[in-house]
Amino acid sequence: MRGKAEAVSHGAATIINAIATGRGAAIGIDLWTKARVQLTDKVGVFEGKIVSDPGENPILIEKTVRRVLKHFNLEGEFGAKVETWSNIPIARGLKSSSAAGNAIALATVAALNKNLDDLAIVNLGVDGAIDARVTITGAFDDACASYFGGIVITDNMKKRVVKRFETAENLTVLFHVPAEKIYTVGSDVHRMKGVASLVKIAYKEALKGNYWAALTLNGLIYSSALGYNPSVAVDALMAGALAAGLSGKGPAVTVVVPDEKKDLVKVAWEAYEGDILEARINHKKAKVLG
Repeated sequence: MRGKAEAVSHGAATIINAIATGRGAAIGIDLWTKARVQLTDKVGVFEGKIVSDPGENPILIEKTVRRVLKHFNLEGEFGAKVETWSNIPIARGLKSSSAAGNAIALATVAALNKNLDDLAIVNLGVDGAIDARVTITGAFDDACASYFGGIVITDNMKKRVVKRFETAENLTVLFHVPAEKIYTVGSDVHRMKGVASLVKIAYKEALKGNYWAALTLNGLIYSSALGYNPSVAVDALMAGALAAGLSGKGPAVTVVVPDEKKDLVKVAWEAYEGDILEARINHKKAKVLG
């Protein structure tokens, strides 16, 4: 029995939000979440702490560990003490839950000294997120982009990866991050499903490889449905971005921009309140650290 392990999974950003249609797409970014899992003999007792944001509810930690233990029929044998820490802001549409679910599931499997294939681990994290009610669809697209990196297009209803792409390395990913937190379960699902026919068009473009146009179109559609000002994205496009749009249910806006034009986008965003977060596209898979 290994008993203890640590794992990391990276962040992701929306290309197609799956809430409207059940099918989505996302891109991996090099922000990260780490999880450290220590199994204990306190059966059914789960001590979770989000070190980087201790005021947040750690329910995802408990639900994901429970899912892993149940998978191996070990829920009657262990408890766990778990810590996570991350540089991904929570409840801004930046896939913090997907990255955490992946890292927690991977670390728990390793602590048990077990082996599972990658998609099985992703699905345990997805199921934990559903149990914790931090997601509406399970966010299989976000979880896959977080776990595998690159661009991932999925059918979330069937939990199936439809297509994957790798993209250029000389691109910066910028996020405009307002101070306001918006939790996924509080989102207006009815309004999002009302734009499903338009989101399907964006999804088809992503499948063709026109993923930057798809990201922008998706962002404009969901911004309109949810009442966000699209000017943050449009101003970034005017400054030279390849793509710009709402990430997830917001409020963060994702921008993909050539390295040489990122400063122009930052200048354009000086008119808006909020933080600017800078990242790179990630192609590295989630992994056990020790």
